[in-house]
Amino acid sequence: MANRVVVTGMGAITPLGNSVEAFWEGLKKGKAATAPITKFDASNSKVKLACEVKDFDPQNYMDFKTMKRMEPFAHFALAAAKEAIEQSGLNMENEDPYRVGVIVSSGIGSMQAHEREQVRFEKAGKIAPMYIPLMIANMASANIAIQYGMKGINTCVVTACATGAHSIGDAFKAVKYGDADVMITGGCEAAVCKTGVQGFAALTALSTNEDPETASRPFDKDRDGFVIGEGSGVLVIESYEHAKARGANILAEVVGYGATCDAYHITSPAEDGSGAGMAMIIAMKEAGIKPSQIDYINAHGTSTHHNDLFETRAMKYAFKEDIRNISINSTKSMIGHVLGGAGGVELITCVKAIQDGFVHVTAGSKESEGEMDLDYTFIEPKNRNIVYAMTNNLGFGGHNASLIVKKFEE
Repeated sequence: MANRVVVTGMGAITPLGNSVEAFWEGLKKGKAATAPITKFDASNSKVKLACEVKDFDPQNYMDFKTMKRMEPFAHFALAAAKEAIEQSGLNMENEDPYRVGVIVSSGIGSMQAHEREQVRFEKAGKIAPMYIPLMIANMASANIAIQYGMKGINTCVVTACATGAHSIGDAFKAVKYGDADVMITGGCEAAVCKTGVQGFAALTALSTNEDPETASRPFDKDRDGFVIGEGSGVLVIESYEHAKARGANILAEVVGYGATCDAYHITSPAEDGSGAGMAMIIAMKEAGIKPSQIDYINAHGTSTHHNDLFETRAMKYAFKEDIRNISINSTKSMIGHVLGGAGGVELITCVKAIQDGFVHVTAGSKESEGEMDLDYTFIEPKNRNIVYAMTNNLGFGGHNASLIVKKFEE
């Protein structure tokens, strides 16, 4: 028999704040964290803005030796995991370590390590001994497990911008079908560096708008690309029976997951929205609900021309006329695109939206166009009772993921 899967802890390191509450309060205020890039000299770059994590000291979350054996993407993940585990009240001394797993993934790993070691090699003909274990994307999951002694399932899902959502989906399935009692899951990224920004800029994926208030404006007629962000969102999910047995406080219930591939193009979503739309349909089928029961969608909403148009088509494909009654927004309007970290941060947003009955504004966006005629929560946030919330993420390569969370009821 399948287990019910519940959320018992959440942690976030974001450009709006380095805790879930700071992040959520920032979203409620509706002001973007977009600002001039400080992590490298961007004076000669066409792209001058990013959403950077601020006032973050890894040593507030780990000892110096541990910190030195990680790159920023893993620092963010371990810090977010610490908050989530502490909120959940999970005590590994009371757990079978082989029943507690970790899937916290990065879409890229450390581009900073690549940059640094390339320079070192060209100058001295040497590479630092720790280059590979610092750089590879699975080290977020690995370091969380090492820190807490979690010996169960430990993998790293890499599907570009859908990385975090697919990680949570796989963790959800592991708990649902009894392969684990508890999973620490989510995503992380730290690609605000020269090669990260210039790489996306070369694809013409990034906004060249120099106004921090409007650089990221998902679903707006004047959108011109995404603003790169960084950070991590991590959740503790576990079976309802396990959570109940240990007296955990349950925040929400994960009820559906859909994953598909467009099999169409390496960077563009399918133009008719069918791939992403089918992921939404599959998630609703698993949740056992009708399209009319979804109250809120946290859209992928990157602020690129293709994504926002084709994602709108995908939502119409999945929901038909019921989409007219659903509140939609994009968290990326305020924290930029956290890439592999987006899925974790945006599912946390869904849980907080359910708890507070609040749909944050899609900041910076004012007027849509043509087919993009849905309720994207422009101008003002709204208060709304939310029972079911969906979050969508679409990754380069045509990777689609949809997750559904529900207001918890015994």
